[in-house]
Amino acid sequence: MIHRIAITPGEPAGIGPDICALLSKEPPENTELVVISDTEILKERANQLGISLSINSFEQSKEPVACSRGKLSVLHVDKKSNVVAGQLNADNSPYVLETLKIAVQKALRGELDAIVTGPVHKGVINDAGFNFSGHTEYLAELCEVNRSVMMLTTDGLRVALATTHIPLSEVPNAISRDLIRETISILHKDLENKFGIKNPKILVSGLNPHAGENGHLGREEIDVILPVIEEFVSQKMDVLGPLPADTIFNSELLKKYDAVLTMYHDQGLPVLKFKGFGNAVNVTLGLPIVRTSVDHGTALERAGTGNVNLGSMKQAISVAKFIANNRRS
Repeated sequence: MIHRIAITPGEPAGIGPDICALLSKEPPENTELVVISDTEILKERANQLGISLSINSFEQSKEPVACSRGKLSVLHVDKKSNVVAGQLNADNSPYVLETLKIAVQKALRGELDAIVTGPVHKGVINDAGFNFSGHTEYLAELCEVNRSVMMLTTDGLRVALATTHIPLSEVPNAISRDLIRETISILHKDLENKFGIKNPKILVSGLNPHAGENGHLGREEIDVILPVIEEFVSQKMDVLGPLPADTIFNSELLKKYDAVLTMYHDQGLPVLKFKGFGNAVNVTLGLPIVRTSVDHGTALERAGTGNVNLGSMKQAISVAKFIANNRRS
């Protein structure tokens, strides 16, 4: 079976266009990649990298056809301004968001099996006047779901987040019973439906050092997190916690569990990225579509140099195909 998967390159001044051009040299098997991008950006970046690239206009009406070496299928979207590798331009922020909107619309209509997103630059999008905190939240809004969950996965480890792109000072007030309940529910459901894991086992971290030390270092564990975990345990679900974040990533413990839920971005992701940076994949859970992404940023200083590691993008495509197959099953 040939999967039809869209790639949104993300920030045009970053390495997203480089990744697309480089992928044309070693395309994934049994996959039609549809790059949603301005055609000129891709051609210019390929020329800059010395890559011979042939671009075909994406034709929705035709059956998916596996990528051929040296070719890309492109759904053209007009950029808003000139693009120079390595130089941010806020004028192109509406273009970046438009590529995401088109991808989501097509995925929701069943015209795509999955979306794989390249890295965006949150700062320049906000500088352009858009309230944008990240792909996870933006895609949830486009899909009209109340909550989505950010999870990164690499070999031997999956880490989900209760809160994502908010200041650390706002995290304690954001941690509520409803948030923890909804996050664990989405994580449990998608581990089953998207990853094919029966009766998933989930570890949950505390918020405070030593998981609050019985209330002496904070009461969020006692008042918020533990009561919700007890609800799930009473429903015969395997959820353990809250455990101290500095010991939850114990290799013996991780062997017995399928995912770790941490309370905030920099509590869980440094561990996962230390273990698998360059080969990790970001997966958005709770959406009616399949979305994966690379684990790295825009790397503006590398744009146009060819000094790009395709590992995370290849893994993101592979995981997207895996999830698409599980959803079909």
